[in-house]
Amino acid sequence: MALDEPKDTDNSYDVNGFKFIMDKEFDEKAKPVSIDFMGYGFKINSSIDFGGGCSSCGTTGSCCS
Repeated sequence: MALDEPKDTDNSYDVNGFKFIMDKEFDEKAKPVSIDFMGYGFKINSSIDFGGGCSSCGTTGSCCS
C-alpha cells in the first residue's frame, strides 16, 4: 500500500470515507481483495498468493507491521 493519485488505468473505491485506488489490470487478477486495519498495520488478502508473509503476525498475504 502507498499514497498515490488515481490515473486513467486505475479503479477507484470509496469505502467508509477512505478512497482506495488499484491498477485495473492488477485488480482483475487479484479479485477478491480485502484490506483490514489491524491496529498495528494492515492485513491484505487477495486471490494472488504473495508467498512468505510475516510469521510475527501470522499472515500469509502480506506483512502487517
